[in-house]
Amino acid sequence: MFDAFASDDCLDYKLKPKININTPVWQKQVIQPLQSMDILHGNVVATMVDNYEITTDITSIEDGFCVALKNLDATIGYTDFMVQIDISHRPNTCSYNAILSHEDEHIRAYLSVIDDNYNLIKQSLFDAADSITPLFVKNQNDIESAIDKLDEQIQNHPDVILLKQRLKAEEEIKNKRVDQNDTGKRLKSCLN
Repeated sequence: MFDAFASDDCLDYKLKPKININTPVWQKQVIQPLQSMDILHGNVVATMVDNYEITTDITSIEDGFCVALKNLDATIGYTDFMVQIDISHRPNTCSYNAILSHEDEHIRAYLSVIDDNYNLIKQSLFDAADSITPLFVKNQNDIESAIDKLDEQIQNHPDVILLKQRLKAEEEIKNKRVDQNDTGKRLKSCLN
């Protein structure tokens, strides 16, 4: 379907990709599990998304078509935060509010991962997109497969994989820092 030798004919049609990064709108839900949460008073479960949508440029050449990556629209960030507070803390009590305040610090830590790494995200996505060469297809019916192949190359590109790993590591570091900086003073003052 893809002719590697003919793809060389498409190198002249390679474009400098434009990168657009969007962060999703997020929401927070606070729940209290029906079972006790063991040792933890509270917890945050964060849902991160990384969706990539490509736009291509299709050029007809003498014996087929060149399919080149033109734009990469990425949506990267957190969509949902589920805050769990142990059932032993009744809503709107001092201890409940202290735990909620601590979990909100974790949410801010998660959100700062994307904000603090915006330039890294943009550069990593640009490097990945810019390294992908146009694909040659002989007939029009194969264009959609070529677009899917370009999309797959973005998703599996080492720069994109490394970016995800770096964001995950940063997430862990920032959340550990939130816990280390919390002396438990707020919660202790409620229990006295």
